[in-house]
Amino acid sequence: MPCTCCSPSAVYLVGMDFKAILLQQCSRASTLGAVYFFGALASAQAPVIEVDLAATAVISQGNTGTCWSFCTTSFLESEAHRITGELHDFSEMASVRVIYPEKVARYVRYQGHHQFGPGGLSHDVTHAAAVFGVVPQSVYNGGEGANGHDHGALDRKLTSMAKKLVKASEGVRPGSLDEVEALLNEELGALPTSFNYQGVSYTPASFRDAMGIDPDAYVTMSSFTHHPFGAPFILEVPDNHAEGAFWNVPLDDLEATVHHALDNGYTVAWDADVSNEGFSFLDGWAIMPAAAERKDEWKTLGAMPMEPAVDQEMRQAAFDAQETTDDHLMHIVGRATDVQGRRYFVIKNSWGPLNDYGGEQFVSMAYFRHHTIGVMVHEQGVPSALLRQMGR
Repeated sequence: MPCTCCSPSAVYLVGMDFKAILLQQCSRASTLGAVYFFGALASAQAPVIEVDLAATAVISQGNTGTCWSFCTTSFLESEAHRITGELHDFSEMASVRVIYPEKVARYVRYQGHHQFGPGGLSHDVTHAAAVFGVVPQSVYNGGEGANGHDHGALDRKLTSMAKKLVKASEGVRPGSLDEVEALLNEELGALPTSFNYQGVSYTPASFRDAMGIDPDAYVTMSSFTHHPFGAPFILEVPDNHAEGAFWNVPLDDLEATVHHALDNGYTVAWDADVSNEGFSFLDGWAIMPAAAERKDEWKTLGAMPMEPAVDQEMRQAAFDAQETTDDHLMHIVGRATDVQGRRYFVIKNSWGPLNDYGGEQFVSMAYFRHHTIGVMVHEQGVPSALLRQMGR
């Protein structure tokens, strides 16, 4: 399903009875109106962190469908740290402000026969970085209020404007998006053309370059058998509104690429399904137990049920049956191993620091293999043999 559902429009409650917490926790952590509880479950023994790469603090995307920007902006922040040695807080909403008018224009050009909504993918952020640049959060906060971001009204207004433009049957002409631009300026703010940051004057493009960000240096990858391996393909998920291409590789190569990237200091942007019982933000894990396992019987990390071996056929069947859907983007920042020897990717979510791991989660290899939609990584984080196949 589109990433619009990944907004944790949540009521945060503290100190409730443990059983009541389990009863009230949503089976889908991404559902609008979900209820999360701070510090609800204590882990028996957290996995041992093996790789822990630099990232900015966990924050919340609020009531928005912009996980794609929060994830990939965090990814670019870590990239800037890798390149410059300094960690900076970039604006998530700057990319949103760049991409939204393009979405409206594309929807109109397709005469309304196209996906339209707040969701997106990682290549939208690198595209925004290419055509506009990057700006610090302190320069452009995108209309963030005291209670965070809330795009409920904005999303409804944009959809109404887009449909109105389609109905007018006038296409995309000079001035036809003026109302859209005015709305976005009112709700998010006008994008800066220049600014001062830490005593230096920048444009968005010069700041991007100063941070070492080269938008063309990033590759997106996936693994599905309905397209040939060793070639790019257009990923058929609703939030790929820009019809971005993914390099298709066997599943083992996809997992190996993430391990290789982490081992060499590169974090990874991750698009995955989270609308299943195996994903629990509250508990801080994402696993793939056997179907017979009951979620309320699962133990804490370090005592999880056994998982099946996920192969290419199993993964493809889940995607074809739309059991694995394009739900949510997160940032892979490390790797860990539990007392059972099970390995996990450590992910930074964008639902606030409201679990026992400060908003991070442990994703098992089985879960990653079964539920991954795609990843983005710097080309130098890709194994050399695979990079040569890509012609890079």
